[in-house]
Amino acid sequence: MGAEKKWLFTLFTAAFLSLILLLRSSVSTFSSAKPFPSLVQHGAHYPPAFAYFISGGHQDKDRIFRLLLAVYHPRNRYLLHLGRDASDEERRGLATAIRSVPAIRAFGNVDVVGKADWVTYLGSTNIAITLRAAAVLLKLDSGWNWFITLSARDYPVITQDDLSHVFSSVGRDLNFIDHTSDLGWKEGDRFQPIVVDPSTYLARRSQIFQATEKRPTPEAFKPFTGKLSLLVCCLCCVAQTMASFCMSHAFLTLPGSPWVILSRPFMEFCIFGWDNLPRTLLMYFTNAKLPQEAYFHSVICNAPEFKNTTVNADLRYMIWDNPPKMEPHFLNSSVYDQIAQSGAAFARQFQVNEPVLDLIDEKILRRGRNNAVPGAWCSGRNSWWMDPCSQWGDVNILKPGPQAKKFEETISNLLDDWSSHNNQCQ
Repeated sequence: MGAEKKWLFTLFTAAFLSLILLLRSSVSTFSSAKPFPSLVQHGAHYPPAFAYFISGGHQDKDRIFRLLLAVYHPRNRYLLHLGRDASDEERRGLATAIRSVPAIRAFGNVDVVGKADWVTYLGSTNIAITLRAAAVLLKLDSGWNWFITLSARDYPVITQDDLSHVFSSVGRDLNFIDHTSDLGWKEGDRFQPIVVDPSTYLARRSQIFQATEKRPTPEAFKPFTGKLSLLVCCLCCVAQTMASFCMSHAFLTLPGSPWVILSRPFMEFCIFGWDNLPRTLLMYFTNAKLPQEAYFHSVICNAPEFKNTTVNADLRYMIWDNPPKMEPHFLNSSVYDQIAQSGAAFARQFQVNEPVLDLIDEKILRRGRNNAVPGAWCSGRNSWWMDPCSQWGDVNILKPGPQAKKFEETISNLLDDWSSHNNQCQ
């Protein structure tokens, strides 16, 4: 009997050690990436690439990390900015979270701004950090084609494979930006008041202050501002069953959109400034209210070489109040179907840990928790214990999903309007 127990003990020990070795091998496979990343190819014969500037503030670390994973692709470039109101500990935590992603470690295409700036919602610091981000991204990477601005309250509703696939048929000099020269009430409220953003001059954050006198609307250039695009206008009408109001009033009354998808040539024009126009307008909008809703719009529509490159939409899904407030509605699960059918690239805005984000991850992006969105570049097995994007193959191939067709229809309609010159700078 003793010999039998000894034999069983030996067998059990051997089986246990084999199981440990198997698990160790599995964990090693899960946590290790290829020693050398796949070669990223840029150029006219390869899919387009995007430079993302993602910004947020205090307590936005986890939201920005989740958003980064939702828009991550090895071909793109990313710059993340947590404002000065966030602690250094939050910035370090964000950097640590980024380094935990095997693909990001291997491709080295994500950076966090170490010396952050104060950001005043109504002030010119929003333009300052955006221009600084564009300058950094131009210096870091010569391959991207479009510059995209996102905040911690945004989220994609298509995959990066979808986005790159559809944009492969788009002229790489085109710019997606809402714009109108019909200033309406904004002329007296945004353009004529003289405001100062203390965050530009002081090492602290405070509210803007406004001078008692106003200035006339400039004549040296034609001011433009953002408006609600036809795409988003119609979507909000569907969501709120207010079509007659939307079609007759939205372009004149709704707040403008500061969110843009701008071409590399235009961003080089704004940063390197071979013409004085970008600098002249920057001096003017430094003392304007909410300049992020007018600066790029005015520069592009006053520049002869770029004014015919504007597609009049920001490709965002938003729902507005009637009458509109400063910000759109917070989106939730009750409007998931509208979001999914919108044909937009991004949606705005979401509360922290809003459950509808889990629906978007599960049904649209197919993204696992703390994982990047799987694309054609991901070659690992998709299972509960393994991130499929911890291993990769050719990062220059794409595999668009079902949402790409809806987005393609949106872009096709917008480009038809652009070709007819009905929606360009007027």
